[in-house]
Amino acid sequence: MDIIISNSSEEPIYEQIVRQIKEAILKGELEERELLPSIRNLAKELQISVITTKRAYDELEKEGFITTIPGKGTYVAAQNKELMREKRLKIVEEKLVEAIIAAKAVNLSLEEIKEMLEILYKEV
Repeated sequence: MDIIISNSSEEPIYEQIVRQIKEAILKGELEERELLPSIRNLAKELQISVITTKRAYDELEKEGFITTIPGKGTYVAAQNKELMREKRLKIVEEKLVEAIIAAKAVNLSLEEIKEMLEILYKEV
């Protein structure tokens, strides 16, 4: 699992882990029921505290992204496909709202935003 920790980020380390694991799950990079590294192994791999890793796993479990089976390990939780789609849509909507706020701050018209979106959509 590729998690990149930035020490210069204002985002706490456990939140960086949570965000990156969520993104990997939502993108399908981590499959349902896939075994995740143990808390100790992930902490060792990232060279961080076991407490920080545990906090990230606890947050992910609370939000329903992972599940822990005592004595067996931590797995990506089985998700309802429609619920996963809704979560992805919510993320897209949040990012679009941020973009609209930024666009309005520099007086971009709706037509200019649409044109920019079309160009970027084709490029990606």
